[in-house]
Amino acid sequence: MSKKGLGKFLAGAGIGAALGLLFAPKKGSDTREDLKRMFADLKQKIQNIDAKEVKENVEAKIAELQAGLEDLNKEKVLKEAKKQAKKLQDAAQELVEYAIDKGTPVIEKSANAIKAKVIETCQQVIDKLSEK
Repeated sequence: MSKKGLGKFLAGAGIGAALGLLFAPKKGSDTREDLKRMFADLKQKIQNIDAKEVKENVEAKIAELQAGLEDLNKEKVLKEAKKQAKKLQDAAQELVEYAIDKGTPVIEKSANAIKAKVIETCQQVIDKLSEK
């Protein structure tokens, strides 16, 4: 196998193993620690590859994956979902208040129905994200 082919193989193997860990039924912090060890191991393996381009590409992909995993934090996603839910609920409330202000019962009834559905949908998303 050429050095270029070996680099691609190692990168593919590392990414495949990392994805396998992401979907494993482990605690998030344990999974992230496993991935950190795998990234360190892969970095060590590519140190032995002479092809500079392959090494740089693999290291860049590892850095990209590590940065992405830092952002893929359940608590962070849940926090952002709650912020977005609050914005949606506020917008729905503004719609209701506008309908009341304009004195249109038909629009007010629809606006209240939309507000209720927005609240329900937001809560379902937050509940799903909160599940362990």
